[in-house]
Amino acid sequence: MPVRPLYGLIGCPLGHSFSRKYFTEKFEREGIAAEYRNFELPEITLLPELIRQHPDLQGFNVTIPHKQAILPLLHHLSPEAETIGAVNCVKIERQGNRTKLCGYNTDATGFRQSLENFVPKQVKKALVLGNGGAAKAVCYILDTLGIEWTTVSRTPSGTKCISYLQAGALLPDTPLIINTTPLGTWPDINTCPDLPYEQLTANHYLFDLAYNPEKTRFLASGKKQGAHTQNGLEMLHNQAEAAWTIWTSCFSRTIVVP
Repeated sequence: MPVRPLYGLIGCPLGHSFSRKYFTEKFEREGIAAEYRNFELPEITLLPELIRQHPDLQGFNVTIPHKQAILPLLHHLSPEAETIGAVNCVKIERQGNRTKLCGYNTDATGFRQSLENFVPKQVKKALVLGNGGAAKAVCYILDTLGIEWTTVSRTPSGTKCISYLQAGALLPDTPLIINTTPLGTWPDINTCPDLPYEQLTANHYLFDLAYNPEKTRFLASGKKQGAHTQNGLEMLHNQAEAAWTIWTSCFSRTIVVP
């Protein structure tokens, strides 16, 4: 009997993720003979052993905290992933005894589609909360859309990164605020980025990459002030479908990592 192709998600922790549910339902709905599992990896150094243990693993998604840490383990990168400097989707190519890992960034694809459905075209300034792998994909898309951005971090570094104490001064003239941090994600649902939410108005658009819970404290605080809000569930669906296309394609449009 043929072995069912296996796909999955690596990261730590994974209790908040809907990826397994999404793909399991997709496989059942579309009659696809495949399986999707969660592989909780505290350290990215455990990845080679995971791949050896699962010869039927064809590809996997990558989430916090491995989107940047995985780069040295990859054999190829798509041009977009190389530019962004982070990967959230890996296709495994097996040729005899050789295994190659090809990295992509479908966060960018998923975010762009969802953002364009959410904000008016006249919005041209954004604050990006966080500076990890997801933030890099967000900033890449904002650049392609001509939206000026500033990142906000607890430990700011660089000319386009400020502290949360400085963020309040930019709020009146910055309508789009994007949370890429895990703050507010289940089970820590009572946390949120440290912003002066009382300054928000109906002219603000709050986008949270988190989707569990459906309305994070970040979004609820903005909604209370009349701001428009959007969670990351649509983005998840978009990036998941982009990953599926990559995993099931007959070729990989990649470049070799130097």
